Amino acid sequence: MRWSKIEPAKRTTGITYAIRDIVVLAEQIAKTGRKMLYLNIGDPNAYDHKTPKQIIEAVYKAMLENKNGYSPSSGIKIALEAIEEDARRKGIKNIQDIFITTGASEAIEICLTALLNPGENVLIPEPGYPLYSAIQSKLELVANPYYLDESNGWQPDIDDIKKKINQKTRAIVLINPNNPTGAVFSKENLEEIVKLALEHNLVVFADEIYDKLLFDNAKHTSIAGLSEELPCITFSGLSKNYIAPGFRIGWGIVSGPRNLLEDYIDAINKILRARLCANHPIQYAIPVALLGDQSHITQMNSTLERRRNIVLEKIAKIPGISLVEPHGAFYAFPSIDVKDDNHFAIELMKETGVVIVPGKGFGQKPGTSHFRIVILPPEEILKEAFDLIGDFYKMYKEKYE
Repeated sequence: MRWSKIEPAKRTTGITYAIRDIVVLAEQIAKTGRKMLYLNIGDPNAYDHKTPKQIIEAVYKAMLENKNGYSPSSGIKIALEAIEEDARRKGIKNIQDIFITTGASEAIEICLTALLNPGENVLIPEPGYPLYSAIQSKLELVANPYYLDESNGWQPDIDDIKKKINQKTRAIVLINPNNPTGAVFSKENLEEIVKLALEHNLVVFADEIYDKLLFDNAKHTSIAGLSEELPCITFSGLSKNYIAPGFRIGWGIVSGPRNLLEDYIDAINKILRARLCANHPIQYAIPVALLGDQSHITQMNSTLERRRNIVLEKIAKIPGISLVEPHGAFYAFPSIDVKDDNHFAIELMKETGVVIVPGKGFGQKPGTSHFRIVILPPEEILKEAFDLIGDFYKMYKEKYE
């Protein structure tokens, strides 16, 4: 019998994930024995940052107490209460529902799935985290990106957002602090987005997974805290602020008018029940993390700010590469004067072992080129990597452009 080749679903065609895709080539190069300098993965544990001991102990204790069966679909009571208390500290009121998921990624996918039908669209920032465009492809949504304004510190371009809203637009995504730019959005800018969301009956998806990682005395504003009338879902988790990405614990906080949100909340909970629950014993880390000792955050912010400054100093010495100063998260998104940032990233990795992510993997204005790096590595690695980038860039311009 002659068999036909198994064809994948068409919805997977547009799914890419530049952050991980670049690793495939990096692994091949590493096998040749070349020293690799990884500036690509937003995993603090891959460098010299460690999960706070008390968070680990909370999980271990729960496991020993046999909290190893299924939990309620939305999560355990003490964790949900801790998330609510943390949300209220951020000024979020009118909370209608909270649920715990397998990382913030699952919360995001569930909420998009519960809201959007094929052919509809959600406003997604460019540059922005590639997860959103991957989910967009899977749900067969129409792409509708809006730009962040590099000339204005990577703040959302309000005029561009206004132009992009149409009859099929259901929601707007905000990543604040931003991945990949490190921008922290101003209160004034967020207030303008609140007005647009209320005017056009849009749900705001507020991805605030980096909300405690801030530099230069920057202040983070939760958009959900600006209006009790705003239908909003605020996403966060343990992965970044609490240095535990492998725990795969995140959550969503639904806030806004109950009468507008009740059917949507019911749809979210249908999906939550269908996938059973998030990891049960690890949920016991949530109250310890959110309500316990926060000293590691102060220390981490100090370390990241110092490393951010090294990146700024190094880039300032490389003609053709410039950087809008990041004020949060642990990323930088330099602009680079090349025709193809993907080609530059690949050739850089082959020649020097420095691993960066090309800007086109995050979306960017046509005619511009960027690359993303993390500021997580130790100082000596950052210095070595940017010395190599500077030398390679000169050679690259002579050879290819």
